[in-house]
Amino acid sequence: MKIRMLTEKETAPMELLLLADPNKKLVKEYIMRGECYILEEDENPIGVFVLLPTRPDTIELVNVAVAKPYQGRGLGKSLIIHAVQVSREKGYKTIEVGTGNSSINQLVLYQKCGFRMTGVDVNYFKRHYKEAIFENGIQCIDMIRLSQDF
Repeated sequence: MKIRMLTEKETAPMELLLLADPNKKLVKEYIMRGECYILEEDENPIGVFVLLPTRPDTIELVNVAVAKPYQGRGLGKSLIIHAVQVSREKGYKTIEVGTGNSSINQLVLYQKCGFRMTGVDVNYFKRHYKEAIFENGIQCIDMIRLSQDF
């Protein structure tokens, strides 16, 4: 398995990206402005993340997803660690990420990878998503913001 950045000529794996973010319009917007990385096994994409520069010294990890048959194997953690490493190598001072208030496993994972909670974007998912999202029996309403400084 290897992680690599997609070239401009390649198409981003939308089916994977939509696992982490069901808003197709938002996904298309940020993959146009950011860098898309894929985790491949035998040249098949099984994981993905997108890095999006937001401010001069800050980059945001806007999507992390692993294909369902490969989940639970530590691949999401590997993608996050790789995203942090790439961001540091590119000279960014801070990496940020946001996840839903109902995304319990993701909140734990980001903190295990060195991120700290920095804020809450109240009603983010009500503003940006037409359909209600439920995870772990909880409605996803607020965006929990986390960051890591280098």
